[in-house]
Amino acid sequence: MTRPHETTGTTLLSRGNALKECWKNHPLLLMEGALSERLKQEFHLPTEGPAGMTGLVRRPDACGALGLLWRQYLAVAERYGMPFLATTPTRRFDRARAKQAGYVDTDGACTLADENMAMLRAVRDDADRRGVPMFAGALLGCRGDAYTAEGCLSAEDSATFHLWEATLFARAGADFLYAALMPALPESLGMARAMAQSGLPFFMSFTLRADGRLVDGTPLYEAVDIIDAEVSRRPLCFMAGCVHPAVVIKALSLPMNRTESVRTRFLGIQANAANLPFHALEHSESIRQSTPEELAQDMKTLKERFGLRLFGGCCGTTDRHMEVMAAALTGRNLNA
Repeated sequence: MTRPHETTGTTLLSRGNALKECWKNHPLLLMEGALSERLKQEFHLPTEGPAGMTGLVRRPDACGALGLLWRQYLAVAERYGMPFLATTPTRRFDRARAKQAGYVDTDGACTLADENMAMLRAVRDDADRRGVPMFAGALLGCRGDAYTAEGCLSAEDSATFHLWEATLFARAGADFLYAALMPALPESLGMARAMAQSGLPFFMSFTLRADGRLVDGTPLYEAVDIIDAEVSRRPLCFMAGCVHPAVVIKALSLPMNRTESVRTRFLGIQANAANLPFHALEHSESIRQSTPEELAQDMKTLKERFGLRLFGGCCGTTDRHMEVMAAALTGRNLNA
């Protein structure tokens, strides 16, 4: 018998295979835009705490706000004929943080993965009814600081540490796993091993600097090559997150990163709307953003010059940013 929010193995396999087929057959896919910043600024919801936004699923007002934002981004994907990927708001959800926040029962059980996946699957069910390809993923994050790499784990410790949440989300019916804002190679490698062990398809997104390196100084090409060589199942692709596309253009233009592996394996971005340092956006009291048109042009450059295929938004992005971006990427007329 499956648990209330758990899919069967057959369903899990079919959704994962469907994502793999979608990835092979669609040249452009859309990820969600900003959630945390919009929840804080537009809905005045708390997004901090030991486990970040993970517990918002237990607040009806937060569930309504999240559902609204996801459906805004889904509508953009539908209008421009792009498959849509969305993830749970769980980047700071791991066993240590969950215990600190009081989400782990005395017997060690934690239902938040099930609850978050159920909330996102409700949106995916709407997409299914409308015939829009959508995949509901689980967001994972590093144990260390995503913007400084302080406190990041070794590869061995990371694989053991992150297997807990990777397994929970696989059992809860995630279609894929997505590791976001990974700043250091050792913890990224361990995270990739844990996600591979889950059996789900997965994506690996780095915190990338303009000098073409991860925050810990590892060159991008080296991180891609090492992870691909040392995990049992490779990520569907590598990406960058919480970064302006202009920064990624600089990083990919550097001679050291103009390799075959980077060209064929680094294929996505969740972009900030403002070209500002990580810390300036992370602690900003107001939304910082460039115009949707400016952001869309840089995203189009990443598509045309570097072959990126998976596009989403991070700090400062709204559904309008995603709309203008989708129009520019697909070459379709912008909806009024």
